[in-house]
Amino acid sequence: MKTLTALFATAALALSANVALAKDIPTNEVVKLVQAKTIMSLDDLNAKALAKHPGATIKDSELEDVYGRYVYKVELRDAQNVEWDVDLDAKTGEVLKDAQDT
Repeated sequence: MKTLTALFATAALALSANVALAKDIPTNEVVKLVQAKTIMSLDDLNAKALAKHPGATIKDSELEDVYGRYVYKVELRDAQNVEWDVDLDAKTGEVLKDAQDT
C-alpha cells in the first residue's frame, strides 16, 4: 500500500510540475516577440494550422511558454463540425500536435 501511495504522490507532483512549467504569454508580450522575430507572426501560424484542415475555422488560440519553447496552440472546427487541436512551434512553424479534440 505504501508503494501505491508513493506512486500516486509522485504522479501528482509530476503533473503539477508540468502545469507550472507551461504558462500563457500575455498579449503585449506576444506583440514584442513577433516584432523581435523571436516567433512567427500569428497570421502565418494561423495559416499553417488551417492548412492542416482546409475549410476549418479557428475557435481559439493562445501562445504558451512550455519548458522554454514557445508553443502556439490553435483550436479549429472543420466543415464536418469536428474540433481539432493543432500545436505549433511558434518560432519555426513546425506542427507539434494535430489531434482531434476529445
